[in-house]
Amino acid sequence: MPAIAFVNQKGGVGKTTTALGLASAAWARRTPCLVIDLDPQQNATTGLGVWAPVATVDEALASDRPGVVAELAVGSGWPDDRGLPPRVVASTAALAGRERQLLSDPVGAQDRLRVALSGCGGLTLIDCPPSLGLLTINALFAADAALVVTEPSAWASDGVSEIMRTIERVAGRKPSGLKLSGVAINRLARTRDSRYWSEQLVSDHGRLVLPPVCLRAAVAEAAARSLPIHALPPRRGAAEACAEFDVLYDLVVGAGGPEDGNGL
Repeated sequence: MPAIAFVNQKGGVGKTTTALGLASAAWARRTPCLVIDLDPQQNATTGLGVWAPVATVDEALASDRPGVVAELAVGSGWPDDRGLPPRVVASTAALAGRERQLLSDPVGAQDRLRVALSGCGGLTLIDCPPSLGLLTINALFAADAALVVTEPSAWASDGVSEIMRTIERVAGRKPSGLKLSGVAINRLARTRDSRYWSEQLVSDHGRLVLPPVCLRAAVAEAAARSLPIHALPPRRGAAEACAEFDVLYDLVVGAGGPEDGNGL
């Protein structure tokens, strides 16, 4: 199964929400899943119920040992009564400093995570920081595919175009290529403005735009309670949110996405 990087240089667009939504879909299907939190804000880590990790992804980026990620992954705090909890390589605020150190690495600065992940199979979801710095570049070099996450707002399409150019450049430097899984629209609201910008994204990026995830209180509730959305009672929009994440999971993980398995 693939390693997927969730990317956008803009903050607050829902990269973590989308990554956790797909992790929740995997949880409900009892599919083994590893989440790597590359964002120093640590929201994916706490969303998975990990509060005081004994090991973090910073150690993976500091190491030259292939496959060290398998040693650093810990169990999440998600319940195991109905689903299979994902494992997580936790984030730390120290990652911000690690990025500065990587800048001085004369060889292989962009390959640290790829080396650390080598030999680790299964579905891997990499939550990236809101930047195009070396942490995100490490994720793209380690991943099989990239999912661009955005929200329907002004200038969203310009930001999507910028990150897609970065994905294309990375794909050209990787022998295995890098697939673009599509553009995921997060937090689609029932407003004229939200609909307008959603339609603009479709107009600009066509079939790359995936079915949206709507703005729902249940999604925020699941994150606040460090639970998979699929574990909430089917009320207050939870069932609808689960269905939307299931569709996204099938397109991105199951059926291969709009690029139909082809690299850029």
